[in-house]
Amino acid sequence: MRPAWTIAKREIVAFFVSPMAYVVLLVWLLWCGASFYLLSVHYASNPSQSPTDTLLTMFFGGTTLFYMPFLVFVPVLTMRLLAEEQRSGTIELLLTAPVTDASVIFGKYIAALAFWLFLWVPTLMYVWLTSRYGDVDLGTVAATYLGIFGIGLYYMAIGLLMSAIAKHQIVAAILTFLVLGMLFLLGLGEFVFTDEETRRVFSYFSLWGHMAAFSKGIVDTRYVVYDVSVAITALFLAVGAVWERRQP
Repeated sequence: MRPAWTIAKREIVAFFVSPMAYVVLLVWLLWCGASFYLLSVHYASNPSQSPTDTLLTMFFGGTTLFYMPFLVFVPVLTMRLLAEEQRSGTIELLLTAPVTDASVIFGKYIAALAFWLFLWVPTLMYVWLTSRYGDVDLGTVAATYLGIFGIGLYYMAIGLLMSAIAKHQIVAAILTFLVLGMLFLLGLGEFVFTDEETRRVFSYFSLWGHMAAFSKGIVDTRYVVYDVSVAITALFLAVGAVWERRQP
């Protein structure tokens, strides 16, 4: 595991010394702040709505404002992980170093998850602000962030896989956008079909259903299994893509 940690630290340092890190963080903070403000105004003007639809449940997955930025920020955060190495030629140095393919992928993946978690740290401020003016269930908050972590598990793994496949960052970003967009649209089938069995199948892919459960304090093991399964599959394929590049 030591080589993986070394690669992860290298990636994290490289990301945070680049201007892109601060641009991404600034745009993310502006988006989250605007979303929280709009939802606060909406919630204050509609006090009679369902008691289960609190300000925090609305902010964490209750509207499309929560999901839209994923299709932009995840490709931006993951596109450079391996595609940039290939563009700059440093991939050859990495692959000839005494590290396994799995170490390369897991190191990059740890860094990707660190980027993902870093994005959500500022949102704790909104939890604190809400607790100042109302009751906040810390168990529900913990479940909410667990759900967010679960999304990051497979979203960042898919982004890493696309970066391993593509030779250019822009191509990696486009592929990630397309795959994540397809998965998101697939999950919306839960609200399109009327047949109960069909809806149940599509609900398994539903990002909306995922956060609807976790943001209300319900840790649904179906979504946990899905998150972990997709992440493992994507990482396995990414290791295979790196192994393929080693071949003469």
